[in-house]
Amino acid sequence: MTSQTDIAAAPSAPELQTTLKRIAEALERLAPPPARAPDLSRADAFVWQAKGGLLHPVIKVNRVEIELLRGIDQVRDILIENTERFAKGFAANNALLWGARGMGKSSLVKAVHADINVRLAKTPGYRPMKLVEIHREDIEHLPDLMALLRDSPYRFLIFCDDLSFDGEDTSYKSLKTVLEGGIEGRPANVILYATSNRRHLLAREMIENERSTALNPGETVEEKVSLSDRFGLWLGFHKCSQYDYIAMVFAYIAHYGLEVDRVKTTAEALEWATTRGARSGRTAWQFIQDLIGRAGKTTS
Repeated sequence: MTSQTDIAAAPSAPELQTTLKRIAEALERLAPPPARAPDLSRADAFVWQAKGGLLHPVIKVNRVEIELLRGIDQVRDILIENTERFAKGFAANNALLWGARGMGKSSLVKAVHADINVRLAKTPGYRPMKLVEIHREDIEHLPDLMALLRDSPYRFLIFCDDLSFDGEDTSYKSLKTVLEGGIEGRPANVILYATSNRRHLLAREMIENERSTALNPGETVEEKVSLSDRFGLWLGFHKCSQYDYIAMVFAYIAHYGLEVDRVKTTAEALEWATTRGARSGRTAWQFIQDLIGRAGKTTS
């Protein structure tokens, strides 16, 4: 039974309305602000910042020109063709670039993006294709990035460098869902390119551990290995020959207009590679940086 004192203490309707309004305003202040639509006209390349759900524009991309990438002609041509089809609005595959370190996997992705935008720039109605880099540790937020890009009029090449999974990492499941398995599927205006030193993206010991401990080893391992299968295009990069390595060195020398003694420079380049235990595009570039520095010049 309600007493007269309780009735007197109860707030009036206007007071209750004011209190509720104050509570609602306080909750709005605590809630994170809605994500702002990115201004995609600011640049042709962006870095995905998963923590804030933002695309950070990159005005000057760290890339080399496509004609300087030697010894990878076949995979270069395949990736150009696939990417150009996508840029024109036709069907294309996600791509996994795997293999030897320093052979130009990430450099090729960035170079192909720039090359196609330049060549298609004069095509009527062509919008520049956007390059979006997502860091390996942010892969689990890939669905959020896809949702942000889905309704954009631009086409996007999402790029993840050095993608692999170790130990108890389960974020690969987000990648599998985005590539093919999700109910929404990959947006038509998005393609994904990844580079990795591993063909199957998973450490060998990780696969062996799953095989030894699982109740059904075959099914468990198959689930993990099938991640690579969801990339329609596999491009392998292998250690280069001495001939290709020297060709890379002298392509850089010609590009930067250096005057050198061919015999002496060849011997120096081979010695440089020997001391590092590898012949690769990265080794060639490091030698050229040393050569340019000794000549009192810069690469810019």
